[in-house]
Amino acid sequence: MKSKINKDKISSTQITYKTLKYFFPAAWNYKKSFFFLYSLHTLFSALQPFINLYFLPIIINELTKGSGADFKLIMTYAVEMILTNALVYFISTFLDLTLQKYAHLFEVFVSKTCSEKCMTMDFYLTEDKNALDQREKAVQGMSWYSGGIYGMTSSFFQIINNIIKFVGVVSLIALNAPWLILIIVIVVILQAFVQKKLNEIQFKGFRNMSKSNRIFGYYLFNITNFQNAKDFRLYNAKDMILSKCDSSINELIKFWKKQADDSNPHSHFQSLVAVLSDFPKFFYIGMLALTKAISIGTFQQMFSSCGVLNQALNGIVSGVQWINQRCSYAYEFVKFMEYPSTMKKGDKVPLKQKHTVEFKHVSFKYPGSEVEVLKDVSIKINSGEHLSIVGLNGAGKTTFIKLLCRLYDVTSGEILVDGINIKDYSFDEYIKLFSVVFQDFKIFSFSIKENITIGKDNSNIEGLYKEVGLDKKIKSLNKGDSTNIFRSFDEKGIELSGGEQQKLAIARALYKNSPIVILDEPTAALDPIAEYEIYKQFNTMIGGKTAFYISHRLSSCQFCDKIALFSEGTIKEYGTHSELVKKKGGLYAKMFEAQAQYYR
Repeated sequence: MKSKINKDKISSTQITYKTLKYFFPAAWNYKKSFFFLYSLHTLFSALQPFINLYFLPIIINELTKGSGADFKLIMTYAVEMILTNALVYFISTFLDLTLQKYAHLFEVFVSKTCSEKCMTMDFYLTEDKNALDQREKAVQGMSWYSGGIYGMTSSFFQIINNIIKFVGVVSLIALNAPWLILIIVIVVILQAFVQKKLNEIQFKGFRNMSKSNRIFGYYLFNITNFQNAKDFRLYNAKDMILSKCDSSINELIKFWKKQADDSNPHSHFQSLVAVLSDFPKFFYIGMLALTKAISIGTFQQMFSSCGVLNQALNGIVSGVQWINQRCSYAYEFVKFMEYPSTMKKGDKVPLKQKHTVEFKHVSFKYPGSEVEVLKDVSIKINSGEHLSIVGLNGAGKTTFIKLLCRLYDVTSGEILVDGINIKDYSFDEYIKLFSVVFQDFKIFSFSIKENITIGKDNSNIEGLYKEVGLDKKIKSLNKGDSTNIFRSFDEKGIELSGGEQQKLAIARALYKNSPIVILDEPTAALDPIAEYEIYKQFNTMIGGKTAFYISHRLSSCQFCDKIALFSEGTIKEYGTHSELVKKKGGLYAKMFEAQAQYYR
C-alpha cells in the first residue's frame, strides 16, 4: 500500500505547462473577470512608455530650432503628453488596485481546494510521511514561493506586456540605431544565465526545507494551541517546547544562510553586468548624434528606447524564468492534488437489505512496517448480531474496525459484505453502512445541532437528545442546541464535560442511522461501571441493528450475542459469554474474573 508520486524527471517547460493547465482553467471558472481586467491592465501598462517616446522627440526637435521654435505647438504637445500619461496612469493604477483584491480571493480558493483534498483523500495517506511532506510542499509552494494563482498569472501577463513593448520599441530602434539591439540582447542573455542559476539555488532550498518547515509549523502550532495550556503549566513544558522551537529555527537559518552564500556571487556578477552595459549603449547612440546621423530628439528617443528595450527583454526573459520558477513551486500543489491512491474503489452499491460481514483469512501490516498487526483473522457476523470485541491494548481490535470501514486495505485475505468484496463497492456508498464512534472521536467548534447532524436535515432530533441524556443540558442553555461548543468562534460557547461529549458523539452515530453500528472504546476514560451503563443503554437504543462493541474491558460482553477475544493480532477465543467464561484456563475467563467485581 505504499503511496508514491511519479518521480520521473520532467522538464521545467513540462512542469510549467502542467501547472498552468491545472490552475488557469480552475481560476477562469472561479473568477472570469480577473482575466478580462488583467488583459486591460496589461494593454494600458504596455502602451504607457510609448507616450513619451512619441511626444518628447517632437518637443525636443522643436526646442532646438531656437528662435524659430513654435511655442504654441510645444505647449500643445506638452499638455497632450501630460494628460495622456495621467489618464493611462490613472486607469492602470485603478486596474492594479482592483486586481490586488483578487489575490486574497485566490488564496482562499486554493486553501479551500487543499482542505477538500485533505478531507477526501484516502485515510491511510493522512498517516503517510511522504504524503504529509507533499502536503507541506504544496502549502508552502502556493503561499510563500509561487505567489499563488495571482503570482503565476502576473508573471504570464508580464511576458505579454513586455512582448508588446518589445515589438513596438524594436521597430523604432531598427530604423535609427539597429546595432543597439545586439548590445542589449547580449547583456540580457548574460543576466538571464545568472538569474537561472539563482532560481535553481532557491528552488533547491525550497525542496530541502519542506520537512524542516513542517516540523517548525508543528512546534509553532503547539505553542499557540490553548488545548495544551494545562500540560505546559503542570509539567513545566515551556522550556522544552521553546528549546525545540529554537533548534528548528536555527536549522532553518542554516538553510537560508547556505542559500544566501550560494546566491551572493551570482547576484554581484549580475549587478556588475548591468552597470558595465551602459557604456557601449550610450557611446553608440552618442556617436550617432555627434555625426548628425540622428537628431537630438531622436537621440533622446533612442536613449529612452534603449531603456524600454532593455526592460522589455529583461522582462520577457525574467518573466519566463519567473513563471517557470513559480510553476515549479506551484507544481508541488498539483502533485498533492493528484497524489495517487492504491485503494481500489468499485462502483457497486450495497443493497438495502440485512447485511452480513465476513473476514476471510485477513492479515494486515501498516504501511512502512513489517509487523503484522492482524494475522489470518476469519470471522462472520450475521445481520442484527451484536459482537463484543475484547482484548488487551495493542491486540488489533481497532485495526479490525479500520479495515472494516476501509480506512485501510487488507494486506492479504478479503473482507466481504453480503458476499461481495468491499473493494468492489463505491466507497461513498459503502461507508453509509457504518455509524462509528472511535475512542478519539472529535467534537467540532460548531453548534450542538451541527455536531450531530453535520449540516444535514435535523428533523426528529429532539427525541434523540432525550435518548442519549442530553435533553436537560440543552434545555438549560439560552440558545438551546444552537449553542456553540468551545469558544473558538463564539465567546459565549460552552465547554462540555467528557461524558457530555461522549453522549454527543453517540448521538451523531445514532442520527446517521446506519445499519451497522460500532463503538470503539469511546468510553475508555470512564470507570468500568459508568462504561457498562453507557454500553447497556446504547445497546437498547440500537435495537436490532448489527453492532460491534470494542473494549479492553468486558462492559458489553453479557448482552452481546457473541464475543471475539483478540490477542497477538488474531482471534484467540470466540463464543458466547456463558461459553467463554466457563472455559478453563481460557484468557477470557481470566480477564472476566479479574474484572468481575464490576459486573456482578
